[in-house]
Amino acid sequence: MTRILITECKQEVSSFNPVASHYDDFVTYHGQQHLEYHRTVRDEVGGALAVFDTTDVELVPAFGARAMTSGGTLDHASFEQLSGEFLESVARAGSVDAAYFCLHGAMSAEQESDPEGFLLQRAREILGDTVPIIVSLDLHGILTDRMLRFSDAVVIYHTYPHVDFYETGQRAARLLMRVIRDGVQPVTARVKIPALVRGDELITETGLFGSCIRQAQQIEAQPWGLSAGMLIGNPFTDVPELRSNSLVVTDGDEAAARQQAVAMAELFWQHHEQMQVPLTSLSESIRLAHETAGTTVLMDAADATSSGASGDSNAILRELVTSEYPRRALLPIVDPPAVERALQAGIGGTIRTTLGGALDPGRFPPFERECVVRLLSDGRFLSESFRQPWNSGPTAVLESGGLTVVASTTAVSLYDRSFFLAHGQNPQHFDLVVVKSPHCEPHMFADWCDRLVNVDAPGATSANVRALGHVVCERPIFPLDEIPQYQPSADLF
Repeated sequence: MTRILITECKQEVSSFNPVASHYDDFVTYHGQQHLEYHRTVRDEVGGALAVFDTTDVELVPAFGARAMTSGGTLDHASFEQLSGEFLESVARAGSVDAAYFCLHGAMSAEQESDPEGFLLQRAREILGDTVPIIVSLDLHGILTDRMLRFSDAVVIYHTYPHVDFYETGQRAARLLMRVIRDGVQPVTARVKIPALVRGDELITETGLFGSCIRQAQQIEAQPWGLSAGMLIGNPFTDVPELRSNSLVVTDGDEAAARQQAVAMAELFWQHHEQMQVPLTSLSESIRLAHETAGTTVLMDAADATSSGASGDSNAILRELVTSEYPRRALLPIVDPPAVERALQAGIGGTIRTTLGGALDPGRFPPFERECVVRLLSDGRFLSESFRQPWNSGPTAVLESGGLTVVASTTAVSLYDRSFFLAHGQNPQHFDLVVVKSPHCEPHMFADWCDRLVNVDAPGATSANVRALGHVVCERPIFPLDEIPQYQPSADLF
């Protein structure tokens, strides 16, 4: 019986977050536990299992690790432990016929700028050259030469905001089965694109970027098209091979792979200057909120925990207090000391505490407020989007005048309303809501709020890419530099 190895390692980091990530920030699974969990959620591995379970194969579960949310660069000791367990599980699997690696693409460790490439290279040494390895990646992944050299094909998300985790896993599994059963011969063409992009034009359903994705889907619909997609990288992970890429995998047709990858890159480049989000200054954002009759949503993507920020920004909170905003506002914040004081005071108690700057005080000076403790929880809940178990650690709802702050001990992703709803706060009951994410599904905020503002606030994941301070990535690259002329060319793997 065909034996297929399944393993996972996923994290996205921001190099500009001064707080390092650690091994304890990951949820890990071993052996059958890995499969049992993924059969309960609609993620990449869950999608792959749905395909494999309909075939006559033996699944060999190895180590699985996923970060509970994004964060700062992974410290060296933690990466040593994580990679050691990962590779040990690959070695323990013994002889296998094929492997599916569920990765992210935007990890970074203190002494390893390409963790995914490292894992693939070492796994290839263990498995041998003849075992096909198919990899799935987030479209924010940073595609390196090493990742391509030591895998047989890469499958990429096709949606932003990401709603096709499960479908991506299915595509990867079907491709792997075609390699095993039909003997297809993947050949990959990759085109490097010197651009870092952000903004609404990346929303695949409505933005200009969607035309590139639809072109990729048309390629995959062809008999010779095995995989296609765009990787726009993660502008906040400052590593040598940071950029955007087009990628096409065909069944042995080098010419078609080259031609289609170049065509996608050309289409992307036509629109790259428009793929920047218009930002509104912090003071102007608050002024707009004052004059808006209904709910204002302030998108603070600069402190997006799902992109790797620390989550402890108080920049908007401070501006609301300074401007004497007169109505009800709802804000999330990561602040372990404030939560600890709330736990000591108990529900109904009054505390004097700083809010914000608990993790990154250089960027966000702590801001003192008197607050009433309205709710306390252990921070365990299911996400609204995918029903995954999330854990913000001990969490407190604090009221200070018209401000309601949901303060957590650890960061969780904030790309939906889960964190608010789990702690009794319905955003539609407030006049202003701070959303620490670049994008959410439209029904969550955009469809009902009266005004949505992308705020130019400080933070480790600011869409104001020029202000971040890249020092490692290859230059020139847009928008950090002028690119007077660009001629795409494809590399084959």
